[in-house]
Amino acid sequence: MAENLTGTVALVTGASSGIGRATVRRLTDAGAAVALAARRADRLEELAAEVRAEGGTAIVIAADLTDASAATQAIERTVSELGRLDTLVNAAGLMLNGPSDESPLDEWDRMIDINLRGLLYITKAALPHLLTAAQDSPRQVTDVVNISSVAGRFAAPTVAVYNATKFAVTAATEAWRQEYTTRNIRFSVIEPGRTESELFDQKDNSDSDFTAAFGKVEALHAEDIADAIGYIVTNPRRVAVNEIVIRPTDQP
Repeated sequence: MAENLTGTVALVTGASSGIGRATVRRLTDAGAAVALAARRADRLEELAAEVRAEGGTAIVIAADLTDASAATQAIERTVSELGRLDTLVNAAGLMLNGPSDESPLDEWDRMIDINLRGLLYITKAALPHLLTAAQDSPRQVTDVVNISSVAGRFAAPTVAVYNATKFAVTAATEAWRQEYTTRNIRFSVIEPGRTESELFDQKDNSDSDFTAAFGKVEALHAEDIADAIGYIVTNPRRVAVNEIVIRPTDQP
């Protein structure tokens, strides 16, 4: 592999499945040491064992990052055990769509917590360490990559709260990009279309307009999104990829 992240450290949220899991493999293949963060410890341990068996470095952080103290502890443990933090990938996500008058409030709260609040907490905790790493990194830059969605670009019936969280992720990423553009942190957002992951299995969304529009196309693979993340974080310092929209070829 041409790109080389040897000597760098990444933390990936949502690392137990889907895009997060694929991203761990992509970054470790490029030489990064990676902290795997999610709630399902057994899956994280399995993935970490695979990485170590191939000569990579991985630590497991089983935590609920919607708790601010847990998010802070995840960052602190990463820096303590791996020495620094160069890359943060926020890949954790939840989609529970349905008619708004019928959707339980707890489902809305869970989407807000996982899609937005957890991302805010972990990013806030990471910023001081990313700023420090950028000063002595041979790459002269650090990265935050946030996974939003095409649902962060357009609104659709039965998707109101998911839309709201993903619009917020896209907006926050752009605001941070502007805030830190002269301080050597690159902020990027990726907005995937239909992607094979557990996202569509979290609830029966078969009757939602969103699923009706996008559920029957040939879906992207999680590795397709991980490749985009790898492209972003391995670019030379002068290249900042601010936003990538990735749709299946036959998705409207």
